[in-house]
Amino acid sequence: CPGVETVCVDLGDWSATEAALSNMGPVDLLVNNAGVALLQPFLDVTQEAFDRSFDVNVRAAVLVSQIVARQMMKRGVGGAIVNVSSQASQVALQDHAVYCSTKGALDTLTKVMALELGPKKIRVNCVNPTVVMTDMGRANWSDAQKAAPMLNRIPLGRFAEVDEVVHSILFLLSDKSAMITGSCLPVDGGFLVT
Repeated sequence: CPGVETVCVDLGDWSATEAALSNMGPVDLLVNNAGVALLQPFLDVTQEAFDRSFDVNVRAAVLVSQIVARQMMKRGVGGAIVNVSSQASQVALQDHAVYCSTKGALDTLTKVMALELGPKKIRVNCVNPTVVMTDMGRANWSDAQKAAPMLNRIPLGRFAEVDEVVHSILFLLSDKSAMITGSCLPVDGGFLVT
């Protein structure tokens, strides 16, 4: 894409992220989509998995959003931020203690950001997809025996495709959602209604 500059950085590293993003060009729309899923049973959760998960899934969204929002405010423009959360923010899943916790934190962070950034004309929302058929989704849900109970709870009977989540994000970034902020949009095929 012309005009798109790629910045590669470990978002779990606060100072490296801050340094990498300090000189970027103007940003009007931000999607916080970085995430890790280090799955462990609750009694086996390690400090490393806990810290890495919160560093990437929550802390990175805080820092990147701070940098972008400050830039928007300095330029005197509004904008939109979409955080990619999960249906796991609202339901307990086996071996997902830390992952569910990070996504719950991201949902609440979204609401606080919307409250505090709204007066600056910056809208903040999140999408909460079910399992999405990304590389990470395939790696964690390729076992038919593991996937069956999850699929049985989805009225539409399937996991989400990447484009279905992308279209939801594009809607929340667009002017068509100009009066929506602080919302968490399920993209889950009805999982949360069962």
